[in-house]
Amino acid sequence: MKIRLAWRLARVVVHLLEGLATSALVFPLASNGLRERLTRSWSRRLLRLCRIDVEQAPGAPVLEHALIVANHVSWLDIFVINALHPCRFVAKAEIRAWPVLGWLAAAAGTVFIARGNRRELRHIFKGLVEVLHKGQRVAFFPEGTTSRQGEVLPFHANLFEAAIDARVAVQPYALAYVNGEGAFHPSVDYVGETTFVDSMFKVLEGPPIRARLACLPPLESAGAHRRELAQAAQDAITAGLKAVVPAEAGT
Repeated sequence: MKIRLAWRLARVVVHLLEGLATSALVFPLASNGLRERLTRSWSRRLLRLCRIDVEQAPGAPVLEHALIVANHVSWLDIFVINALHPCRFVAKAEIRAWPVLGWLAAAAGTVFIARGNRRELRHIFKGLVEVLHKGQRVAFFPEGTTSRQGEVLPFHANLFEAAIDARVAVQPYALAYVNGEGAFHPSVDYVGETTFVDSMFKVLEGPPIRARLACLPPLESAGAHRRELAQAAQDAITAGLKAVVPAEAGT
């Protein structure tokens, strides 16, 4: 078992080093389209090495230009979404400190926010609106932290204002990780005192995982208030998770 785990970890490390090289040498010269293709391919490979299959669950058509919001379960979330629909992410500053993956997330264009820094939030907000005006997808996790599978914490409304200012729709994504029986996978929860390294080893040591992502009907931002949008997105994702993982399977 230890030899198998060491082999899996070694393959992940090599893939991370390949990602560092691509980010340093290719990304600075790449077009947005090429960066998206490389991000999608690299994310899919990372997940395969972690024995995670990614599944697009039935849902609404994916918008090419929108503010994406999703429930937040694990450090894996960014890579699951990027494996299917690459986005520019906004994430908490703590992610920047993750070994290697934090640097890779930054190289992929992730914007990091320090909690409680209102001046920085205003600056980032303007940048988000500019990116949305350029026709790109921007994604963030409105809970502000990870939650246990099947739970959705209250959404913070501040960044929803970017969709209103940019006049783009908000598209919620519902994300779940399941085992072979279709129930929530026990190795994925990233809450409490669990560290990034602890979580990585739990994923590599545990049974295979299936990540299910459902793209939900978009919410129009025109004439809406950010708090209304936040609540509507939270309600949509809460309901969407029940469809992605039915109650009889989730326990």
